[in-house]
Amino acid sequence: MGDRFITPQGFAAIRAEYDQLFGTERPKLVEVISWAAGNGDRSENGDYIYGRKRLREIDRRLGYLAKVMKTAKVVDPARQGDQGQVRFGATVELADEDDARRTLTLVGDDEADAAAGRISWHSPIARALVGAKVGDERVVRLPAGEKSYEVTAISYPGT
Repeated sequence: MGDRFITPQGFAAIRAEYDQLFGTERPKLVEVISWAAGNGDRSENGDYIYGRKRLREIDRRLGYLAKVMKTAKVVDPARQGDQGQVRFGATVELADEDDARRTLTLVGDDEADAAAGRISWHSPIARALVGAKVGDERVVRLPAGEKSYEVTAISYPGT
């Protein structure tokens, strides 16, 4: 898959989630589990059973977030070299054949959110756009077939 790039904002969001889970949610849950464990039969104790299940989920998520923070390479889009080309962190405005417009920002896999217009820079459309300049046309192979997009604007944070 190559480098695991992430924007500074994406890294900060992951760090905040980690700190919240580790510093607040997990200690409260451990307290509830220990309280529930003192209430007799654990096999029918909903607080205890749910608490243990939730604790496992939190610990899995903490492990994942720790791995992301350890392996991710923070790349500040504002510092990208040639800002006239689509690169990691660029916000790109596109127009398709019907002049329908959409705006996408190329981000790391761990911060992608298609509904918010943040797409993984490993996605087919992002891979097709990397290196494009305003006015360039790119053909993207999608499951529904090929689609052609024209790059109408490129911006980076702070520009």
